[in-house]
Amino acid sequence: MKKNKGGARGKYVEWLTPEGLIRLEGWARDGLTDEQIAQNIGITAKTLYEWKNKYSEISEALKRGKEVVDLQVENALLKRALGYEYSERKYAQVEMSEEEHYALQTVAVNRFKVENPEATIEEIRLVEMQVSKYKSMLVEEKTKDVAPDTTAQIFWLKNRRPDKWRDKQDVEHSGSMEINNPVKGLTTEELRKLINK
Repeated sequence: MKKNKGGARGKYVEWLTPEGLIRLEGWARDGLTDEQIAQNIGITAKTLYEWKNKYSEISEALKRGKEVVDLQVENALLKRALGYEYSERKYAQVEMSEEEHYALQTVAVNRFKVENPEATIEEIRLVEMQVSKYKSMLVEEKTKDVAPDTTAQIFWLKNRRPDKWRDKQDVEHSGSMEINNPVKGLTTEELRKLINK
């Protein structure tokens, strides 16, 4: 059997459809690399790069997906660098009143009957029994602070303001530096005599 040299030949058409472009954008938004996306398609990374160069629709879909993720990461990094507040909620299971429980059972049974008009009495009773007598109730809510993260701040500043925050600083010096050199002006012969002493 002769192997098709251009295994991906014609395969690109599927990825130029609206559905194909949405899938590509979604994979990029999910953080997949071009190599992983190529693997999902069933082609080599080289072929994907060729498609990106040849078909602007594919290139744009991947770019749009990656921009979304990049913005989300930037926002998360900034939030972490500055610190933030969040609400912590605790719930407890409490028993409902008989009236409330009966009302929920009635809603569940009626929905089941509409979706299953041929339901038996046993099936309806099972639905009725599955409605819990307990409900979740908020018992405590606290606002908590997350302190600013200095590592995130350093990372942000080094990348956003490298002129002021990079590790290596360029220092300019003007003028001359005088060094007191006691052997300055000695001839080679005089230096040899000093060494031999």
